[in-house]
Amino acid sequence: MLLGRSANGLYWMARYIERAENMARLADTGLRLALTQNNAASDEWASVLTSAGVRDLFEETNDNFDTATVTNFLLRDTDNPSSVLSSIDTARMNARMVRTALTRETWESVNEAWMALHRMLKHRVDEPDLPVVLDAVKRETALIRGAFQGTMLRNEVFDFAQIGTLIERADNTARILDVKYYVLLPSAAWVGSSLDNSQWQTILRSVSALRSYRWTYDGDFNPSKIADFLILNRRMPRSLAFSYRGICDSLDYLADEYGERQPCHELAHARLTRLKSADIADVFDDGLHEFLSDFIRDNAALGNQIAADFRFY
Repeated sequence: MLLGRSANGLYWMARYIERAENMARLADTGLRLALTQNNAASDEWASVLTSAGVRDLFEETNDNFDTATVTNFLLRDTDNPSSVLSSIDTARMNARMVRTALTRETWESVNEAWMALHRMLKHRVDEPDLPVVLDAVKRETALIRGAFQGTMLRNEVFDFAQIGTLIERADNTARILDVKYYVLLPSAAWVGSSLDNSQWQTILRSVSALRSYRWTYDGDFNPSKIADFLILNRRMPRSLAFSYRGICDSLDYLADEYGERQPCHELAHARLTRLKSADIADVFDDGLHEFLSDFIRDNAALGNQIAADFRFY
Protein backbone atom coordinates (compact mmCIF):
# COMPACT_ATOMS: atom_id res chain seq x y z
CA MET A 1 0.00 0.00 0.00
CA LEU A 2 1.27 3.45 -0.89
CA LEU A 3 1.98 5.76 2.02
CA GLY A 4 -0.32 8.76 2.23
CA ARG A 5 2.62 11.06 1.48
CA SER A 6 3.41 9.23 -1.78
CA ALA A 7 -0.23 9.09 -2.88
CA ASN A 8 -0.53 12.79 -2.07
CA GLY A 9 2.56 13.62 -4.14
CA LEU A 10 1.32 11.68 -7.17
CA TYR A 11 -2.18 13.15 -6.95
CA TRP A 12 -0.98 16.76 -6.72
CA MET A 13 1.80 16.29 -9.25
CA ALA A 14 -0.81 15.25 -11.79
CA ARG A 15 -3.27 17.98 -10.81
CA TYR A 16 -0.72 20.75 -11.19
CA ILE A 17 0.59 19.47 -14.52
CA GLU A 18 -2.98 19.52 -15.76
CA ARG A 19 -3.55 22.93 -14.16
CA ALA A 20 -0.56 24.44 -16.00
CA GLU A 21 -2.07 23.30 -19.28
CA ASN A 22 -5.53 24.45 -18.25
CA MET A 23 -4.34 27.97 -17.41
CA ALA A 24 -2.89 28.15 -20.91
CA ARG A 25 -6.19 26.93 -22.34
CA LEU A 26 -8.16 29.54 -20.38
CA ALA A 27 -5.78 32.27 -21.54
CA ASP A 28 -6.17 31.01 -25.11
CA THR A 29 -9.95 31.12 -24.71
CA GLY A 30 -9.81 34.72 -23.48
CA LEU A 31 -7.48 35.76 -26.27
CA ARG A 32 -9.65 34.26 -28.99
CA LEU A 33 -12.91 35.53 -27.53
CA ALA A 34 -11.51 39.05 -27.09
CA LEU A 35 -10.92 39.11 -30.85
CA THR A 36 -14.56 38.25 -31.59
CA GLN A 37 -16.22 40.73 -29.25
CA ASN A 38 -17.61 44.12 -30.20
CA ASN A 39 -17.18 45.59 -26.73
CA ALA A 40 -14.05 46.14 -24.63
CA ALA A 41 -11.72 43.17 -24.32
CA SER A 42 -11.45 43.88 -20.57
CA ASP A 43 -14.89 42.29 -20.08
CA GLU A 44 -13.69 39.02 -21.56
CA TRP A 45 -10.50 38.97 -19.49
CA ALA A 46 -12.42 39.74 -16.30
CA SER A 47 -14.73 36.81 -17.01
CA VAL A 48 -11.77 34.50 -17.66
CA LEU A 49 -10.34 35.40 -14.25
CA THR A 50 -13.74 34.80 -12.66
CA SER A 51 -14.05 31.38 -14.25
CA ALA A 52 -10.47 30.51 -13.28
CA GLY A 53 -11.39 31.28 -9.68
CA VAL A 54 -8.59 33.85 -9.28
CA ARG A 55 -10.32 37.18 -9.86
CA ASP A 56 -10.28 38.25 -6.20
CA LEU A 57 -6.56 37.48 -5.99
CA PHE A 58 -5.91 39.41 -9.21
CA GLU A 59 -7.79 42.45 -7.95
CA GLU A 60 -5.67 42.60 -4.80
CA THR A 61 -2.77 43.94 -6.88
CA ASN A 62 -4.29 44.87 -10.27
CA ASP A 63 -7.18 46.96 -11.52
CA ASN A 64 -6.46 46.85 -15.25
CA PHE A 65 -8.07 43.96 -17.15
CA ASP A 66 -6.03 44.33 -20.32
CA THR A 67 -4.47 41.44 -22.23
CA ALA A 68 -0.90 42.00 -21.04
CA THR A 69 -1.78 42.27 -17.34
CA VAL A 70 -4.15 39.33 -17.21
CA THR A 71 -2.00 36.96 -19.25
CA ASN A 72 1.04 37.87 -17.16
CA PHE A 73 -0.99 36.96 -14.07
CA LEU A 74 -2.20 33.67 -15.57
CA LEU A 75 1.16 32.64 -16.99
CA ARG A 76 3.98 34.14 -14.93
CA ASP A 77 2.83 35.57 -11.60
CA THR A 78 4.25 33.40 -8.82
CA ASP A 79 1.91 35.11 -6.32
CA ASN A 80 -0.86 33.34 -8.22
CA PRO A 81 -0.65 29.68 -7.08
CA SER A 82 -2.51 28.60 -10.22
CA SER A 83 -0.34 30.40 -12.78
CA VAL A 84 1.54 28.27 -15.28
CA LEU A 85 4.89 28.93 -13.57
CA SER A 86 3.51 28.29 -10.08
CA SER A 87 1.77 25.12 -11.27
CA ILE A 88 4.81 23.64 -12.99
CA ASP A 89 6.95 24.49 -9.94
CA THR A 90 4.50 22.69 -7.62
CA ALA A 91 4.21 19.75 -10.04
CA ARG A 92 8.00 19.33 -10.18
CA MET A 93 8.32 19.61 -6.39
CA ASN A 94 5.77 16.80 -5.96
CA ALA A 95 7.42 14.75 -8.72
CA ARG A 96 10.75 14.99 -6.91
CA MET A 97 9.08 13.80 -3.72
CA VAL A 98 7.81 10.64 -5.48
CA ARG A 99 10.75 10.30 -7.87
CA THR A 100 11.25 6.59 -7.09
CA ALA A 101 7.62 5.86 -8.04
CA LEU A 102 8.02 7.38 -11.52
CA THR A 103 9.67 5.99 -14.62
CA ARG A 104 12.80 7.74 -15.83
CA GLU A 105 10.92 9.00 -18.89
CA THR A 106 8.17 10.56 -16.79
CA TRP A 107 10.57 12.32 -14.42
CA GLU A 108 12.71 13.63 -17.29
CA SER A 109 9.67 14.97 -19.12
CA VAL A 110 8.54 16.84 -15.99
CA ASN A 111 12.01 18.26 -15.44
CA GLU A 112 12.43 19.26 -19.09
CA ALA A 113 9.03 20.95 -19.14
CA TRP A 114 9.95 22.86 -15.99
CA MET A 115 13.18 24.11 -17.56
CA ALA A 116 11.51 24.97 -20.88
CA LEU A 117 8.66 26.91 -19.30
CA HIS A 118 10.99 28.86 -17.03
CA ARG A 119 13.06 29.88 -20.05
CA MET A 120 9.98 30.79 -22.04
CA LEU A 121 8.28 32.77 -19.28
CA LYS A 122 11.36 34.48 -17.88
CA HIS A 123 10.05 37.79 -19.21
CA ARG A 124 6.60 39.17 -19.99
CA VAL A 125 5.15 37.76 -23.19
CA ASP A 126 4.30 40.27 -25.91
CA GLU A 127 0.76 39.93 -27.20
CA PRO A 128 1.79 38.88 -30.76
CA ASP A 129 3.82 36.03 -29.21
CA LEU A 130 1.04 34.75 -26.95
CA PRO A 131 -0.38 32.10 -29.33
CA VAL A 132 3.06 30.54 -29.78
CA VAL A 133 3.75 30.54 -26.04
CA LEU A 134 0.34 29.10 -25.15
CA ASP A 135 0.78 26.32 -27.70
CA ALA A 136 4.21 25.58 -26.24
CA VAL A 137 2.76 25.23 -22.73
CA LYS A 138 0.16 22.78 -24.03
CA ARG A 139 2.86 20.89 -25.94
CA GLU A 140 5.19 20.56 -22.93
CA THR A 141 2.42 19.26 -20.69
CA ALA A 142 1.28 16.87 -23.42
CA LEU A 143 4.80 15.44 -23.55
CA ILE A 144 4.63 14.73 -19.82
CA ARG A 145 1.26 13.06 -20.26
CA GLY A 146 2.56 10.99 -23.17
CA ALA A 147 5.59 9.78 -21.19
CA PHE A 148 3.39 8.95 -18.21
CA GLN A 149 0.72 7.12 -20.22
CA GLY A 150 3.30 5.27 -22.32
CA THR A 151 5.68 4.04 -19.62
CA MET A 152 3.92 3.77 -16.24
CA LEU A 153 2.72 0.45 -14.87
CA ARG A 154 -1.07 0.45 -14.38
CA ASN A 155 -0.89 0.11 -10.61
CA GLU A 156 -1.92 2.30 -7.67
CA VAL A 157 0.75 4.85 -8.62
CA PHE A 158 -0.93 5.29 -11.99
CA ASP A 159 -4.40 5.42 -10.44
CA PHE A 160 -3.67 8.21 -7.95
CA ALA A 161 -2.08 10.32 -10.68
CA GLN A 162 -4.93 9.59 -13.09
CA ILE A 163 -7.52 10.66 -10.53
CA GLY A 164 -5.67 13.94 -9.98
CA THR A 165 -5.48 14.61 -13.71
CA LEU A 166 -9.17 13.95 -14.32
CA ILE A 167 -10.45 15.89 -11.30
CA GLU A 168 -8.52 18.91 -12.58
CA ARG A 169 -9.57 18.36 -16.21
CA ALA A 170 -13.27 18.13 -15.37
CA ASP A 171 -13.01 21.35 -13.39
CA ASN A 172 -11.34 23.10 -16.31
CA THR A 173 -13.84 22.00 -18.95
CA ALA A 174 -16.71 23.19 -16.77
CA ARG A 175 -14.98 26.53 -16.22
CA ILE A 176 -14.25 27.06 -19.92
CA LEU A 177 -17.90 26.36 -20.76
CA ASP A 178 -18.92 28.78 -18.04
CA VAL A 179 -16.74 31.53 -19.55
CA LYS A 180 -18.86 31.38 -22.69
CA TYR A 181 -22.30 31.00 -21.25
CA TYR A 182 -22.19 33.05 -18.07
CA VAL A 183 -20.50 36.28 -19.09
CA LEU A 184 -19.21 36.51 -22.59
CA LEU A 185 -22.37 36.61 -24.66
CA PRO A 186 -23.22 40.34 -24.87
CA SER A 187 -27.00 39.90 -24.77
CA ALA A 188 -29.76 37.47 -25.60
CA ALA A 189 -30.07 39.19 -28.99
CA TRP A 190 -26.76 37.63 -30.04
CA VAL A 191 -27.89 34.05 -29.49
CA GLY A 192 -27.68 32.12 -32.76
CA SER A 193 -25.79 34.92 -34.51
CA SER A 194 -22.49 34.55 -36.34
CA LEU A 195 -20.80 36.02 -33.23
CA ASP A 196 -22.44 33.42 -31.02
CA ASN A 197 -21.39 30.58 -33.33
CA SER A 198 -17.84 31.92 -33.56
CA GLN A 199 -17.57 31.98 -29.79
CA TRP A 200 -18.82 28.40 -29.46
CA GLN A 201 -16.21 27.30 -32.01
CA THR A 202 -13.59 29.07 -29.91
CA ILE A 203 -14.70 27.07 -26.87
CA LEU A 204 -14.23 23.85 -28.85
CA ARG A 205 -10.77 24.93 -29.97
CA SER A 206 -9.79 25.74 -26.40
CA VAL A 207 -10.33 22.10 -25.36
CA SER A 208 -8.89 20.64 -28.60
CA ALA A 209 -12.32 19.40 -29.64
CA LEU A 210 -13.16 21.33 -32.81
CA ARG A 211 -12.28 18.61 -35.29
CA SER A 212 -13.76 15.76 -33.25
CA TYR A 213 -16.97 17.79 -32.89
CA ARG A 214 -17.12 18.23 -36.67
CA TRP A 215 -16.69 14.49 -37.12
CA THR A 216 -19.53 13.81 -34.65
CA TYR A 217 -22.01 16.48 -35.77
CA ASP A 218 -21.01 17.19 -39.39
CA GLY A 219 -20.05 20.77 -38.54
CA ASP A 220 -23.43 21.79 -37.14
CA PHE A 221 -22.34 24.36 -34.52
CA ASN A 222 -25.38 24.26 -32.30
CA PRO A 223 -24.94 25.48 -28.68
CA SER A 224 -26.98 22.60 -27.29
CA LYS A 225 -24.95 20.02 -29.22
CA ILE A 226 -21.66 21.64 -28.19
CA ALA A 227 -22.66 21.63 -24.53
CA ASP A 228 -23.80 18.01 -24.88
CA PHE A 229 -20.44 17.11 -26.47
CA LEU A 230 -18.39 18.72 -23.69
CA ILE A 231 -20.60 17.60 -20.80
CA LEU A 232 -22.20 14.24 -21.63
CA ASN A 233 -20.25 12.64 -24.50
CA ARG A 234 -18.35 9.71 -22.95
CA ARG A 235 -15.97 9.41 -25.93
CA MET A 236 -14.73 13.01 -25.83
CA PRO A 237 -11.54 12.95 -23.66
CA ARG A 238 -12.14 16.34 -22.04
CA SER A 239 -15.85 15.96 -21.39
CA LEU A 240 -17.22 15.82 -17.86
CA ALA A 241 -18.68 12.34 -18.42
CA PHE A 242 -15.39 10.95 -19.82
CA SER A 243 -13.44 12.40 -16.89
CA TYR A 244 -15.79 10.90 -14.33
CA ARG A 245 -15.77 7.51 -15.98
CA GLY A 246 -11.96 7.55 -15.65
CA ILE A 247 -12.11 8.75 -12.05
CA CYS A 248 -14.52 5.96 -11.12
CA ASP A 249 -12.43 3.34 -12.92
CA SER A 250 -9.28 4.36 -11.05
CA LEU A 251 -11.10 4.51 -7.71
CA ASP A 252 -12.52 1.04 -8.35
CA TYR A 253 -9.02 -0.30 -9.10
CA LEU A 254 -7.85 1.19 -5.80
CA ALA A 255 -10.79 -0.46 -4.00
CA ASP A 256 -9.74 -3.82 -5.47
CA GLU A 257 -6.11 -3.16 -4.51
CA TYR A 258 -6.86 -2.16 -0.92
CA GLY A 259 -9.89 -4.41 -0.38
CA GLU A 260 -12.20 -1.65 0.80
CA ARG A 261 -14.33 1.18 -0.51
CA GLN A 262 -14.31 4.70 0.86
CA PRO A 263 -16.97 7.46 0.87
CA CYS A 264 -15.27 9.01 -2.18
CA HIS A 265 -16.15 5.91 -4.23
CA GLU A 266 -19.86 6.42 -3.66
CA LEU A 267 -19.59 10.16 -4.22
CA ALA A 268 -17.80 9.71 -7.56
CA HIS A 269 -20.22 7.05 -8.78
CA ALA A 270 -23.18 9.23 -7.80
CA ARG A 271 -21.74 12.06 -9.92
CA LEU A 272 -21.18 9.67 -12.84
CA THR A 273 -24.73 8.31 -12.59
CA ARG A 274 -26.06 11.86 -12.65
CA LEU A 275 -24.07 12.62 -15.81
CA LYS A 276 -25.19 9.37 -17.48
CA SER A 277 -28.84 10.11 -16.80
CA ALA A 278 -28.70 13.82 -17.68
CA ASP A 279 -30.40 15.22 -20.77
CA ILE A 280 -28.89 18.36 -22.30
CA ALA A 281 -32.34 19.88 -22.93
CA ASP A 282 -33.09 19.64 -19.22
CA VAL A 283 -29.68 21.13 -18.42
CA PHE A 284 -30.46 24.18 -20.56
CA ASP A 285 -34.00 24.45 -19.18
CA ASP A 286 -32.71 24.44 -15.61
CA GLY A 287 -29.82 26.78 -16.47
CA LEU A 288 -26.43 25.82 -17.89
CA HIS A 289 -24.59 28.23 -15.59
CA GLU A 290 -26.33 26.77 -12.55
CA PHE A 291 -25.49 23.23 -13.70
CA LEU A 292 -21.83 24.13 -14.21
CA SER A 293 -21.59 25.99 -10.90
CA ASP A 294 -23.02 22.99 -9.08
CA PHE A 295 -20.65 20.67 -10.93
CA ILE A 296 -17.57 22.76 -10.08
CA ARG A 297 -18.62 22.81 -6.41
CA ASP A 298 -19.30 19.06 -6.32
CA ASN A 299 -16.07 18.26 -8.17
CA ALA A 300 -14.09 20.24 -5.58
CA ALA A 301 -15.94 18.38 -2.81
CA LEU A 302 -14.95 15.05 -4.37
CA GLY A 303 -11.32 16.15 -4.49
CA ASN A 304 -11.47 17.01 -0.79
CA GLN A 305 -13.14 13.69 0.02
CA ILE A 306 -10.47 11.74 -1.85
CA ALA A 307 -7.77 13.59 0.11
CA ALA A 308 -9.54 12.77 3.38
CA ASP A 309 -10.19 9.10 2.54
CA PHE A 310 -6.63 8.36 1.46
CA ARG A 311 -5.13 10.50 4.23
CA PHE A 312 -3.28 12.97 2.05
CA TYR A 313 -1.26 15.45 4.07
